[in-house]
Amino acid sequence: MIPLVFHPIYSQLSLPFKHRFPIEKYQGIRQRLADLQVADDHFHQPQPVLVDDLCQVFNPLYIRQLAQGTLDAKAMGRIGFPWSAQLIERSLTAVGGTMLAAKLALAHGQALNLTGGYHHAFANYGSGFCLFNDLYLAALSMLQTKGIDKVLIFDCDVHQGDGTAKLASNNPQVYTVSIHGEKNFPLRKQVSDLDFNLAKGTQDVEYLDTVDQALNLALNIFQPDAVIYDAGVDIHINDDLGHLSITTQGVYQRDKLVFDSCQQRGLPIAAVIGGGYQRDITALVEIHLQLFKAARLF
Repeated sequence: MIPLVFHPIYSQLSLPFKHRFPIEKYQGIRQRLADLQVADDHFHQPQPVLVDDLCQVFNPLYIRQLAQGTLDAKAMGRIGFPWSAQLIERSLTAVGGTMLAAKLALAHGQALNLTGGYHHAFANYGSGFCLFNDLYLAALSMLQTKGIDKVLIFDCDVHQGDGTAKLASNNPQVYTVSIHGEKNFPLRKQVSDLDFNLAKGTQDVEYLDTVDQALNLALNIFQPDAVIYDAGVDIHINDDLGHLSITTQGVYQRDKLVFDSCQQRGLPIAAVIGGGYQRDITALVEIHLQLFKAARLF
């Protein structure tokens, strides 16, 4: 049985009217999976990660100021959310969810978190709706397991995983791959182990060929013991922020390619849903569902 990680708090965040972040989508995915008869016993509820534990990995001053609500307005503006205690609790729980998915993937072969992919968070600042970098933390947690000496973070969100690339730049056990829009946020890109820049308007055939090439290259060169997959759907043709032209079927084929490649090599894979910014939440949920379809949950 494929473990799924979810907490209602994922969608419990009061945001200003017309705020750009589609906070409702997480509960929407959970409800659609229920509609599709994905049984409740697939689901695991995470605990929030501890602030003290975050301070062991990231800049303690940044972490504590953010948690306590004393981070300056400019730094909060870069994150893109107004500060609230609810924001912190929700973010800590989301990170805990990715870490739980990583643990469950090692035990079961694969696991999916119904949020995650906060790849714009650096050690000492947050950015682009990302407070704490769950992908890097999950990779570190996997490395604590006997037999796991190298972890691949395979990031297919349309925005480059800049925070992840920077955090992992001096860690030879964490390998980063980012496939992203060349002319998209962040303006200043970091250097991943492998970066693939896509032109605006890229369509399915070229995109899937790039993903296949990138994944095979990473698996062959790095030979990881486990994979963390950021399955962002902001690559979709209808995404407000993506600027690529990938169809829903293209999203499904990408996710299936990643899952199948890991399964063929016997690699445990923890997946997060990543970005997706279409304002039509119902339509956005259906695109995110391709990840769960590719994992053969329905």
